[in-house]
Amino acid sequence: MPESAENTFEIKEFLKNLTKRPGIYKMLNEQAVVIYIGKAKNLKNRVSSYFRKQTASPKQQAMVAKVASIEVVVTHTEGEALLLESQQIKKHRPRYNICLRDDKSYPYIYISSDQKFPRITFHRGAKKKPGKYFGPYPSAGAVRESLKLLQKIFPVRQCDDAYFKNRTRPCLQH
Repeated sequence: MPESAENTFEIKEFLKNLTKRPGIYKMLNEQAVVIYIGKAKNLKNRVSSYFRKQTASPKQQAMVAKVASIEVVVTHTEGEALLLESQQIKKHRPRYNICLRDDKSYPYIYISSDQKFPRITFHRGAKKKPGKYFGPYPSAGAVRESLKLLQKIFPVRQCDDAYFKNRTRPCLQH
């Protein structure tokens, strides 16, 4: 069999030196294209799970057959890995990652830029409106807490556009 058709990735050698810390892993094919990105609380355990024949689904087996190399980014926490995974999936759009390709998974802080008095608010979903999006955050509670702190420091309006347009008196936060 020609060497280009054969998977030459040495998983046993790779796993010997892989850390047990949290982080993300990127699986690349022979053309160095990212085909899958995942996160793990324990990188060594998670990555090795893909190469156990008895637990691999047909989708996993097809994906693993195309793996030519794996890149790892170690993080301090599992939460940090979750955010990094989301950002990397949106950046690379790997073939085998389906769930996190859209922007609906994680909450963001949104600051409008198309109004005289910008609005700062919680946002989840596609980023269609003009403005700045900050995130993703690991939870809605983290966004709400950040918004409370930002409101204390910067009194920027948070009311809905419809409410703001129909005010007769100026908003105290504008």
